[in-house]
Amino acid sequence: MAPLRLPEDQRPYGEPRSLMLLASIALIAVVTLVDIMAPPEVHLGPFLVAAPAVTASFAGPRTTARVGALAVLAQVVVATVRTTLVDLNHMIQFITLILMSAFATLFAHWRERHELKLTRLRSVAKTAQEVVLKPLPHRIGPLRIACVYLAAETEAQIGGDLYAAARTSHGTRIVIGDVRGKGLEAVGDAALLLGAFRGAAHRQADLPSLVAFLEGAVSSDLDDPAAPERGDEDPCESFITAAVLDVPDTEPALHLINCGHPPPLLVRDGRVVPLDVRNPAPPLGLTEFVTTGPSAQTFAFEPGDIALLYTDGVIEARDRDGVFFPLAERVARLPDEGPDALLARLCDDLVRHAGGSLGDDAAMVAIERMPGPS
Repeated sequence: MAPLRLPEDQRPYGEPRSLMLLASIALIAVVTLVDIMAPPEVHLGPFLVAAPAVTASFAGPRTTARVGALAVLAQVVVATVRTTLVDLNHMIQFITLILMSAFATLFAHWRERHELKLTRLRSVAKTAQEVVLKPLPHRIGPLRIACVYLAAETEAQIGGDLYAAARTSHGTRIVIGDVRGKGLEAVGDAALLLGAFRGAAHRQADLPSLVAFLEGAVSSDLDDPAAPERGDEDPCESFITAAVLDVPDTEPALHLINCGHPPPLLVRDGRVVPLDVRNPAPPLGLTEFVTTGPSAQTFAFEPGDIALLYTDGVIEARDRDGVFFPLAERVARLPDEGPDALLARLCDDLVRHAGGSLGDDAAMVAIERMPGPS
């Protein structure tokens, strides 16, 4: 792959970058004019070094070098007007300015290389996210769906939160999950579960069989001796919480198996009800500690109802006083405008509650049953 380069005029600075460049040039002009008019015992030439130094913080090496050269030229003009180029004081300022401009240019070069590396990493992460965490379609059978993924870190594009949907001969199956941990290991575990779900969702006859298959896929990877080492992590602490739903096309209901995941919320006529199952299953990867298999519970899911699925990054977001985000309370206050508007308002509310920075990745999926199949 050819090296990735961004032209200096296409860096992500826009208008602020241009204004800062004009400010650096204006600084050179002001210092030069004032230095020429100042008394003989006053020398403002050292302030010229600020121009290339500031420019190096936002522009590339070529622009920094040009600003440095302009500052050196300004110093030559000052020396020529006030005394002479061979004056000791101006000669020292002249040499110092050249050296500092060279250092600033070198710094701008290092910063540019670092930015290009980050740009490449962001591009790879975005591609990986599009492959692993595919966007859900807006319509699936009688369902209207919206989804959102909020990364905890600004530069992060992908993490351990996951969701997917698959069509079957009788309805739609949906999974939302959260891998314990962060980093590449969490991404790998998320990709494993999503791949298993997409491959088996339409083949397994019932929901318990599908969840048992997902458990087998996750457990076999955790027990695989050829799998990458997980450092000092306890194998018992490697698991994935998940909620797996089966929504029939012709029945006003949904079937749910909750594997240690926060309960979905059912929104109906302004009321919000958590879908708490009587017999929750353990998180995927921990079924060796139980003797019974997973069982599904059925809930009414009528036309106009919205089921809200989410990960713990949503309800564990805190404000500056340490108060958790009251998801059910906030959902109940929102107008009934469909899944897209619901998630848009919730995202704004969540980010505002957390002060603009989430402590953990957060994912949400809103599912609305329409009057009939598409």
